[in-house]
Formats: sequence, structure tokens, C-alpha cells
Amino acid sequence: MLTALTHLPSPALQSCELTFLESAPIDMDVALSQHRAYQAMLARHGAKVVVLEENLSLPDSVFVEDPIIVLDEVAIVTPMGVASRRKESDVLARYFGLMRPLKCIAQPAKLEGGDVLRIGKRLFVGLSARTNAQGVRALELIVAPYGYTVTAVNVPGCLHFKTGCTALDEHTLLVNPAWVDVEALKGFLLVEVPKEEPFGANVLPVGDTLCMNASFPQTLALINSLGYTVDAVDISEFVKAEAGLTCMSVLFDA
Repeated sequence: MLTALTHLPSPALQSCELTFLESAPIDMDVALSQHRAYQAMLARHGAKVVVLEENLSLPDSVFVEDPIIVLDEVAIVTPMGVASRRKESDVLARYFGLMRPLKCIAQPAKLEGGDVLRIGKRLFVGLSARTNAQGVRALELIVAPYGYTVTAVNVPGCLHFKTGCTALDEHTLLVNPAWVDVEALKGFLLVEVPKEEPFGANVLPVGDTLCMNASFPQTLALINSLGYTVDAVDISEFVKAEAGLTCMSVLFDA
């Protein structure tokens, strides 16, 4: 069964880690409402939504994708790129350790789940402010026995690879070429986001639907025009934390 693991937004979300954005006021009432709408969207498209709340004291804990990478065969606890987020891992490791063999990557490797895009048995991993070459290599050593290949992608312009690039299908990527190095993505059809909506490249496939951020109407119109089935919610308060739809859930087959 398709399951989506989520975490309630922390009351301390305003103190989240930022790399490329300046801090802007986050309205927590609006953020909580947006998160409920996000959960409803996941459920609408067939996911059983699980909501954790053990890490409410940790500002970035709503972004559950980063501390763990969950594949069909294994779950991998990541060595987070910033020290303030490393306490988030324990809860996720306990949860997924009940369902998958659990592997851990140790420092000085750095790796966050927001930098890992899975397309079939291919993993594209961003070399970003949060993920280094040691992290990419450590991941490759874990997943290679399961038949996965790993390709590193330079990410000079945004927090994570999936901030600037996600998959519309197995052959097509939605990308902001100003933020990620598209040379590593040869062989895919690349659809560029409108320049006015640089954060629009983050979309989340759930079942047969592409879940998108309603804050980016030009990107929504573009993807609709290409014939994809689209649903959208507003997560504008989380964009202030450099977040996208993908980082607020971990989708897996239970």
C-alpha cells in the first residue's frame, strides 16, 4: 500500500536552517492549514498518510525527506549536511527500521534526501550545500548491490537538487537550469520552469497525479498544457523555508 510519512510542522519553524534565502516571517496558523491541505492531497491520490509529531522541538522536522532515503529494498539514514538537523534522524530510523533493512552513512560524508531523485533504478544525487562527494559515494556503495546506479549532479544555485529538478515521468524532467547543471541529465527531455517562478521545478508524483504548488500558476499552466494530470495546494509558507512538496513526505510501499 502506498504510504506517505509526514511530520507536523514545528512551532519553531521560524528558526529553520536557510542557505539561499533571507529569513521571512512564517505565519504558523497558515503553515498548519497548508500542511493539512498537503496531507489531504496525498490522501486524495491514494496514499495512506502517517503523521509523526515526536520531533516538534526541532525547527526543520516537517521536512522528513532529508534524514532518510527509502527504497523498496533498504532505508538509508543520512548524515545531514547541518548539525542542527541531525537529531531528526532517530525517530525516522526507528519507524523505517520496522519495515526495511536499515543502513547508516557516517560523517564526514554529507547527504540529504532532498538531493536524491529516483527514476526507476537510477538515482541522481545533487552535489549541493548539504551533500558532498563522500556522501554520494557512500550511497552508491549501499545501493549498487540492489541494482541502482548513481549519477552526481552539480547544484550551485539552490538548497537541494530537487529544489531545481524533479521528474514529470521516467523520460521527462522539470528543471530550473539556472540552479542545476543539466549536463548530467542528458537523455531526458527537459522542460524549463518559467523564469518568474524559479521554485516551480519541485513537483511530487503521487499515483498518476503530479502534485504541485498552487503558488506557481505559470508552472501549473505549463504542466497542464503538456497533458499531465495535476493537483495543487498552496505551500507558500514552507517555500519561505526553502522547501518544496517533495521534502514534506516520504512516499513508500508499505
